[in-house]
Amino acid sequence: MTNRQTPPAAEIGLFLYGIVPSDVEPTPDAEGIGSPPGEVLAIRQGDLAVLVSEVGLEEPIGRPADLTAYQRLLDSTAAIAPVLPVRFGTVVTGEDAVDDLLNAHHDRFAGALAELADHVQYTVQGRFDEEEFISGLLAQNPPAAALADQVRGRSEVECREERIRLGELIAQAVELRREAENRDLIDAVDRYATANAVRPPSHELDAVNVAFLVAADDEDAFIGAVEDFADRRRELIRMRLLGPLASYDFVSAHQLVE
Repeated sequence: MTNRQTPPAAEIGLFLYGIVPSDVEPTPDAEGIGSPPGEVLAIRQGDLAVLVSEVGLEEPIGRPADLTAYQRLLDSTAAIAPVLPVRFGTVVTGEDAVDDLLNAHHDRFAGALAELADHVQYTVQGRFDEEEFISGLLAQNPPAAALADQVRGRSEVECREERIRLGELIAQAVELRREAENRDLIDAVDRYATANAVRPPSHELDAVNVAFLVAADDEDAFIGAVEDFADRRRELIRMRLLGPLASYDFVSAHQLVE
C-alpha cells in the first residue's frame, strides 16, 4: 500500500502597486492582477501604506491583462489621493518585506507624496499622418523629391538603394520634426503644468509624446491648451490626451529606493 502525499501549497507573495498615505482605503470593487483578480489590501505603517494583493510566487506576471489591472488601480487611486507607483512586476515574500521597505525609505516616500498631493499626470501623444507628412517633406526637400521620382513605378529590386536613401531622409525628417513638435507642445501648455517629461517614441511616426504633472486647480486650463494645440495641427498630427493618470513619469517607489 502506497502512502498518499498532499501536494505542497503554492507559495504566496505580495504584488506591490503603489505607496499611499495611510488613510487611503481600497474601494470594495478594487481588483488586482490575476485570474480571478486578487483582492487589494493596504498594509499600513504609521502615516504610509502600500497597496498590495496576493499572488503565487510561481505565477507568471506580465500578461496585458495584468498591466491593465495594475494601471487601472493606480489611476483610480490617483484620482482621490497621491500615489507613488511601484515598478510593475514587483513581488515580495510577505508583510515583513513591506515593513522593511517603508522603514528604510519613510522620509523619501513621505516627501514625494507631499509633492504629489493634488497633482495628476496627463500624457499627450500624437502621430504624424504619413501621407500628409511625406507630401509636405517632398514639397520642401528637393533631394527627397528626386529620390521619390526615381522609385515611383519601379520594383523594390530595381531601386533598392534609392528606397533606402529615401527612407533614411524620411526618418531623419521625422526625428527633427518630432523634437520641434515636443518643444512647441511644452511651450504651449507648460504654464499650466508643474513639470514635464519627454517620453521616447513608441512608433516611427510618433510626433509628440510628453507627460505633464498637473495641479488639480489647473486641469481645465491645461486640457484647453492641449485641445488648442491639437486643433492647430489637426491636418498633420492625430493627437490624444491620456489622463488623469498616476504619476508614472515623475516618481516611482522603485526609483526612490535605488
